[in-house]
Amino acid sequence: MRVGLFVPCYVDQFYPGAAIATLQLLEKLGVDVVYPKNQTCCGQPMANSGYEHLTGGCNKLFIENFQGFDYIVSPSGSCVLHIREHLHDDKQPELAKEVAHQVWELTSFLTDVLKVESLPSRFPHKVGVHQSCHGQRGLHLSSMTELVAPGFSKPGSLLNMVKDLELVELDRKDECCGFGGTFCVVEEAVSSKMGKDRVADHLRQGAEYITGADMSCLMHMEGILKRQGSNVKVLHIAEILNSQ
Repeated sequence: MRVGLFVPCYVDQFYPGAAIATLQLLEKLGVDVVYPKNQTCCGQPMANSGYEHLTGGCNKLFIENFQGFDYIVSPSGSCVLHIREHLHDDKQPELAKEVAHQVWELTSFLTDVLKVESLPSRFPHKVGVHQSCHGQRGLHLSSMTELVAPGFSKPGSLLNMVKDLELVELDRKDECCGFGGTFCVVEEAVSSKMGKDRVADHLRQGAEYITGADMSCLMHMEGILKRQGSNVKVLHIAEILNSQ
């Protein structure tokens, strides 16, 4: 299969290690990965702020860069969900729909498409998993605790394949971290308090690392951890799954 690697702008600018780990991990699993060099922002920040009518250029460029791939894979659930639900082009509506249908979040692609059952990775640390809202409630990467149904977690199942890694059990498995994209700007105090509560849960369980499938949420919690002087680190799940 031929896969287009979609790297969100904030990952490209602030956490390139997550993108590199995604590329290396996919290649280790035998995937032919191509990185379209002209890609840029998917338009989610504008859409979240009520300006989706200004994302036409982002939509057009995304379609130009990613049409023709068997799959499009990204290490960001929120950006994937935005593309899946909002990518459109009035001049090429069917092509836009086709491209949007090919976009996958990394952990979902590994479990549902590649059907990975083992990994040659090792990470000897206690790890807490943050289930981001976009991934959990939009992409169904994990179950919601309020539902009376069998529990599952695609990120968790992959992390359980990593040698010497210990997953910690959180008190509130699917609580929002408060980032919410532009929400953390317009509702700074609420966002900060939610983030502190989310971080505190991981700290109570003795986590050495906090991981997840959305670097934006991890970035929010990383800022809180640094301001608290904590030694706990954040790491995108791709970097753990790619570790040796």
